[in-house]
Amino acid sequence: MKNVEQIPRPEILDIGAKLEAIHRDIKLLKEKSSQEYLDLLFANLKKDFLISMKSYVSDDIENQLEKCMVDPCKMRKTCKSRFTDFLTKNSHMFTEEVNKDLIDEKRAELSEMEKEAAFNKCGICFSEVNELFDKQISLIDSLQIYNNNVDKKTDIASISDEKMVKNVLEPLANKQRLQILKSMASRTRTFSNLSELTGLRGGNLLFHLQKLLENDLILQRHERGDYMITKKGFNLLLLLTNIQKDI
Repeated sequence: MKNVEQIPRPEILDIGAKLEAIHRDIKLLKEKSSQEYLDLLFANLKKDFLISMKSYVSDDIENQLEKCMVDPCKMRKTCKSRFTDFLTKNSHMFTEEVNKDLIDEKRAELSEMEKEAAFNKCGICFSEVNELFDKQISLIDSLQIYNNNVDKKTDIASISDEKMVKNVLEPLANKQRLQILKSMASRTRTFSNLSELTGLRGGNLLFHLQKLLENDLILQRHERGDYMITKKGFNLLLLLTNIQKDI
């Protein structure tokens, strides 16, 4: 004959079921709260990057056009105004979904402007404007807004040994450079911030920053401005995070 205490009572089973349901609810609430927090964090992060990038673009347009446009030229002031207007209007692309058709449309608009050029040296100025426009597209790509709809297939054999070592492995194969990159994952950093973080001073810190800049892992808003991570740099951090799980 079974011990009476070994027979589960209905009220005990009911309490167990309720406790299990409460546990599930708490778990779901925690997961939902964590996701909402992450969504808010990334939304604020993207907002900060948008502000920084727009400021960077605006400064870059003024500085580069002033420095690189043909001088003297009687049309310099007029052309600079048109170029600035064209490039500044593109800033709206940082806040919306951008596809290849829109990019092509903007390139065609710039091409039409070039057809109206009156002087042989106009090509110098248009070359600079095209370079600035390409830089804008690169920044948009860093925000993962621009999607050129290219089907990217995994092909291990296509990996370039020399390029991968030089542009990815070598820049990251240093403790301080990795620290610098990690510190920019959530905010921009000044030279002083990075000096305090790494313990490096002057030329030593500049050497490591230059390595990251040359390989497009970070960018600087303008001369002596803040440093920020690029899409390439952020993707490499995500890759290292996944690799670390298997170590």
